[in-house]
Amino acid sequence: MAIFSKSNVPQFSMDVYQNEYLPEGGREVNAIVTVTATGGGTIGSAVAAPHLFTPGEGPSAAVAIMVDCSGSMDYPATKMRNARDATAAAIDTLRDGVHFAVIGGTHVAKEVYPGAGRLAVADATTREQAKQALRGLTAGGGTAIGTWLRLADRLLSSADVAIRHGILLTDGRNEHESPEELRAALDACAGRFTCDARGVGTDWEVKEVTGIASALLGTADIVADPAGLAADFTQMMETAMGKEVADVSLRVWTPVGTTIKFVKQVAPTVEDLTGRRTESGPRSGDYPTGSWGDESRDYHVCVEVPPADLGREMLAARVSLVIPQPDGSVQNLGAQGLVRAVWTDDMVASTSINPQVAHYTGQAELAQAIQQGLDLRKAGDFDGATAKLGRAVQLASASGNADTAKLLAKVVDVVDAATGTVRLKAKVAEADEMTLETRSTKTVRVKK
Repeated sequence: MAIFSKSNVPQFSMDVYQNEYLPEGGREVNAIVTVTATGGGTIGSAVAAPHLFTPGEGPSAAVAIMVDCSGSMDYPATKMRNARDATAAAIDTLRDGVHFAVIGGTHVAKEVYPGAGRLAVADATTREQAKQALRGLTAGGGTAIGTWLRLADRLLSSADVAIRHGILLTDGRNEHESPEELRAALDACAGRFTCDARGVGTDWEVKEVTGIASALLGTADIVADPAGLAADFTQMMETAMGKEVADVSLRVWTPVGTTIKFVKQVAPTVEDLTGRRTESGPRSGDYPTGSWGDESRDYHVCVEVPPADLGREMLAARVSLVIPQPDGSVQNLGAQGLVRAVWTDDMVASTSINPQVAHYTGQAELAQAIQQGLDLRKAGDFDGATAKLGRAVQLASASGNADTAKLLAKVVDVVDAATGTVRLKAKVAEADEMTLETRSTKTVRVKK
């Protein structure tokens, strides 16, 4: 793990929002933990301009760009050209000193640049060489995404760097390897690099692309029009270049008798981390969060405590941020939050729901309602789909999630958003349905 100078490491802070009061016999404690990183090389929400870092000034990083070159990328013919242009735009966004490679993906993975199992180091010369190599990309063959990811892992792991990141573009279904083979590849790569995944056009499988991003702690999105790829790739690479600290984990300690029901990221997207826990000591577990730059994320921690007498107080959980080291030690990032439980006979205090907890519980339900509604629609259960998508419209309206509300309005006719009264549209563009499904986990912060 690279050691950064203090000037380019974000400073982490943590805030806990909860109602700590429980009624007599109450056992479930919910808290929203907001983690914020500031001062790490991005400015506000914008990334510092590319190439302003000199080699060694920013954190050491390696990036692998995986481009689908299967036969379907030739239909229409502009799709492959747009993919080459987008990859060139991403390469132009690499700052000097970053290690990188380009992979062409079909039913096998091929090194496009620099080749021979190596990574190139970004500068004016290598960026130009890489863009020249892209001209040789042609469409033909099948799709086996697991092979692309395994090659990316081999290349990225060859560099002694702090940040390892992948960008993956596909336009079709993963038809030339089994789901088990893809899952095995994802399991092998998890924790070794993060990866953003993009589906271009409408012939790919949403759950495959979102599953890749979820497993590798990256983002997923649709680029329905291939002409939008260059802007999307540029933005993805700029975000990757803004990452300063990798392998950050949320460490949760609980006292004897207390169990963790779940740990979820709830902003900027919903991601259940519960099953990714690794034990880190007595009554302590780590939940991976990936790489960080200047940003803020929210996590929902739910614990079950043993019942206690009225007036009793206890520490239900202690949350901190750490970077596990290869030798088994940890680097503590200094931020810590405490989750408390207090038993009271004050009914008003014990029955009120913290606004942050209520908001993100609704956002998680919103994501689930969209996914269930779309699945029911595909299965032909139109009554069930109407009920679920109506509930989603109601939740999106109540929480102020305007972006999701707009996407829902392309799939259903909204009669009354407040009550969730909707009608399924008779005809829905495939791109609109896929966009809603892909972006269903995006959330909004609590209204101020």
